[in-house]
Amino acid sequence: MIETDPSRPLYHAMLRADPTLSRYDPLPRIITHDRFASGHCGWSQLVGNYEDDLDTMLPGYAQHGSAMLSTLPHWDAGSHGGMDSSYALKIATKPRAGARNVAIKRHTFRKRGPIRLEAYLCFKPEANELKLSETDVRSVGFLFDLQGGDSDGDVMRVMPHLRFLNALDGVHEQKWQFKRQTGALQRIGTQDKILSHDHLNPNDWQDLPGAAQKLCYNEIPTKVNWTYIRFDFDLETMQATGFQCNDRVFDVAGFDSISIPAMKNLWCMLNICFFAETDTDKRAFLYLDSLCLSGDF
Repeated sequence: MIETDPSRPLYHAMLRADPTLSRYDPLPRIITHDRFASGHCGWSQLVGNYEDDLDTMLPGYAQHGSAMLSTLPHWDAGSHGGMDSSYALKIATKPRAGARNVAIKRHTFRKRGPIRLEAYLCFKPEANELKLSETDVRSVGFLFDLQGGDSDGDVMRVMPHLRFLNALDGVHEQKWQFKRQTGALQRIGTQDKILSHDHLNPNDWQDLPGAAQKLCYNEIPTKVNWTYIRFDFDLETMQATGFQCNDRVFDVAGFDSISIPAMKNLWCMLNICFFAETDTDKRAFLYLDSLCLSGDF
């Protein structure tokens, strides 16, 4: 019988014996452990809702492209690669100030309980100038898109968002922000089946308490360093319970999520998104080396 109680030594010994898992602190049940050395692992482009015609898609989504596997190629030193393999997942924006791109992985859950998202990531602008360019990436971040089951009462669609605002209009901000409001819900098509809303529009971001943090951003535009993040959330209460980035643990008591009425075909939804935005007419890159989603159920 496999030991699953994290308070017991055998559980910890099993985690520590696997180098790809020992970098994480998962809850007892690992839902997904994505190592992009083995492929896309189910991550795809966030396509906006449409009906009959692609032009019914909201403009914010029309700019999105597919995530890709990348060796982190650099003109000056060849390929950087991931933390312990040749590949990472690359989310790249278009070269237009304010442009964004989003990758998504879609799950459902089987019980409402605590979940934990952990990942190693880094960000850089496209290295097409011989200077540091540390303010060219506007932001990188992640979100959950969640909805309870059809047997739950009082169900809402809940979307916790967190982003690292690196720069805005050329000013170095370096702080964590969350969002509790979305764009207006809009009907798509004529059959009254589909709604859409641009929840990643640039409005309504708020600073997380103690938001400021300086991340490692190396001395030339082609050097990267991997950053650890951990986000804890309770599917039962639909509340955030913790957030950590590298050595900093943040207070989430004031954190809140976007909350909108449940949608009729999204029961037990457990989706994860990562996104990047550029602050200049230069592509911004968010790289994911690997991630682990775990739960206590």
